[in-house]
Amino acid sequence: MTSILTNSAAMAALSTLRSINDGMETTQGRVSSGLRVETAADNAAYWSIATTMKSDNKALSTVQDALGLGAAKTDTAYTGLENSIEIISEIKAKLVAAREPGVDKEKINKELTELKNQLSSVAQSASFSGENWLYNESTDALGTREMVGSFTRAADGTVAVGVLSFDASTSVLIDTNDVDLGQLTKGVEVVQPDTTTTADATYYLIEVDGATHTGDLIELASDTADDNIEGMISAVDAMLTSLTDAAATLGATNTRISMQDDFMADLMDVIEKGVGRLVDADMNEESTRLKALQTQQQLGIQALSIANSNSENILSLFR
Repeated sequence: MTSILTNSAAMAALSTLRSINDGMETTQGRVSSGLRVETAADNAAYWSIATTMKSDNKALSTVQDALGLGAAKTDTAYTGLENSIEIISEIKAKLVAAREPGVDKEKINKELTELKNQLSSVAQSASFSGENWLYNESTDALGTREMVGSFTRAADGTVAVGVLSFDASTSVLIDTNDVDLGQLTKGVEVVQPDTTTTADATYYLIEVDGATHTGDLIELASDTADDNIEGMISAVDAMLTSLTDAAATLGATNTRISMQDDFMADLMDVIEKGVGRLVDADMNEESTRLKALQTQQQLGIQALSIANSNSENILSLFR
């Protein structure tokens, strides 16, 4: 039956064209955004996972920044400790030289004074972002310093921030508030061997103005006894051992930070790749589909045009 009120062929062609246009809109959206899952309506499960992991990746990026800051702090402190160890080794060598009979001890003491001044300068200069782990002039003692090191999500969805820590009290060279907390300002007890008549003594290397120190300052005078010089050498050697241990611990912490930073970078790449597998569009597939839909659209328009022209053919029956 042919009707001028109801054009079934046009209705069918229009429905097909609408379907093609919907497909075109979806494909063009994927091509323009590069995503096959852009909103929750596209795939609620994949969108939820991808959104959560993208958020976690931002947190990991912040952790990586924090690791960079932590690495800078540990690098600064380690550089200061390393330089201080070299200076203290030089002080030890000067004291050994002072043990030689006939040497001018007062001239050696002038060298010791300059080396001590350099130690103070190094300790005060080893500061980064307002933190100094070698020089403390605060009323609060330097304790454990924490650095953000990781961000984890448990199987139950709970999150946690992990930290890397370093006991900065072991690296403090000079403490102006409490000299007993500084490796170079506190007194180091030296037990004299039984073969000497010199009593046991306590020595410190750096003097803080206005502070009360325990023991005697390591300095030389023309009449300084050889047994006392040997005691000073033993005290400096003990300080050197303590600073070497602190530098070793700090170096290990620095290495840990570097390894964690590399791991964070790899982890972020893996997460980004995993999210991409869930939501990224296959551009080869989408471009092929878009070309096919464009052809179908043209054919649909042609079909609709033919269906609409069928009604006009009825006019020929009334001529």
